[in-house]
Amino acid sequence: MTDKTENPDNIEESWLERARILSEALPFMQRYDKRTVVVKYGGHAMGDETLSRQFAKDIVLLKQAGVNPIVVHGGGPQIGAMLKRLNIKSEFADGLRITDKATVDVVEMVLAGSINKQIVTALNQAGGKAVGLSGKDGNLIQARKVTPTGTSDSNIEKLDLGFVGEPAQINPEILETIIKSDIIPVVAPIGVGADGETFNINADTAAGALASAMSAERLLLLTDVRGVLDKAGQLIPEISLDEARGFMKDGTISGGMIPKLETCITSVEQGVEAVAILDGRVPHVVLLELFTEHGAGTLIQ
Repeated sequence: MTDKTENPDNIEESWLERARILSEALPFMQRYDKRTVVVKYGGHAMGDETLSRQFAKDIVLLKQAGVNPIVVHGGGPQIGAMLKRLNIKSEFADGLRITDKATVDVVEMVLAGSINKQIVTALNQAGGKAVGLSGKDGNLIQARKVTPTGTSDSNIEKLDLGFVGEPAQINPEILETIIKSDIIPVVAPIGVGADGETFNINADTAAGALASAMSAERLLLLTDVRGVLDKAGQLIPEISLDEARGFMKDGTISGGMIPKLETCITSVEQGVEAVAILDGRVPHVVLLELFTEHGAGTLIQ
């Protein structure tokens, strides 16, 4: 019930503002109606309780507005914490976790177990109907071993990363069946090898491969930065594929942003309409990107 002591003019202004926001969002809701949006969820946004609740509400809102969201999540810090608890040493090469048999068992337990079910529970508590999957379910993500090239004493050598994989084939039938219902799929980036091996897959890479296979309208990569920044540290709102390649060559983009941008480029080349790199620390950033005129972060198309 409205507090009668509150200024009626202020109440009316508040209602009008909410109505205006909903009205302006309508064309964008119509644009994404029955379209697939893949959201890679990770970083600080996943570790902050308030942001996690807001994220869950926003994903449920997308589904109820007629959008077909697919959530793909990471979990590096949680994996690291569990490995530490179990006294399993963890090493990295080329930014990828070297994953032996003991480590990949923990990775699967954390990603497909605790983290996946935490997200599913949050979505259900927000009023949605979510189900958790890994790339093993329905052979969703068939994977092959990653063998990156590194350098040691100026000599090129092959690094053995163990059970670190990359998508070899996506079988989207299970996702296509789920999104036709009122259920939101939540995917852990675990792949299955040709001989039944378990592979740990980078969440950005997995999200990009799934978005391509589903011909998604958008792929949203939630990060801990505002988006792609220029050499002066200013946000670049929109870039083309050619500009993205140029930024990687001239040093505008470096470090961990390079593999993210490579995922963006590959996804667009393989049929995703556009990819947005967003700051997951911003409240309701998914809604800002999809349902407002100016969006948020950096759009690559």
